[in-house]
Amino acid sequence: MATQTSPRHAAHILDAHLSLIGTDIERWFELFAEDAVVEFPYAKGLGLPERLEGKEAIRQYFKDTPKHFVGLTFSNVQRHVTTDPDVALAEAHGTATIAATGSGYEQDYVMQVRTRNGRIVLYREYWNPVPGLKAFENEQNLRKAVNAS
Repeated sequence: MATQTSPRHAAHILDAHLSLIGTDIERWFELFAEDAVVEFPYAKGLGLPERLEGKEAIRQYFKDTPKHFVGLTFSNVQRHVTTDPDVALAEAHGTATIAATGSGYEQDYVMQVRTRNGRIVLYREYWNPVPGLKAFENEQNLRKAVNAS
């Protein structure tokens, strides 16, 4: 019989997101509810999806993240307190090496997580498209990396 874990606050889930996305993508997928939504408000300008609906769409988009963003880590994490335990906001600096080009990647992110029953139902991520374009060297390489071509 499976042991039920107690629900975690969104802030804990956000911390798990930051630690798992670059290292253990299968455990990272477990953070999401089946009906989760991921939004990237600035992605449209690069021809990338702005919204992913459902866990399977999220899986398809992110499944190779650790292969493309080698050594992805986050630093300078600033958490912003909310009064709702199901909402977490944070800013973080991400660094990685882009496998396709060998270039360094540096990005500043603003993230919002909304949870229900200890799982992410909304993950919204704001980022500047320019560092990605530079590190991937062009839009085509960037789209290939996220399976959006």
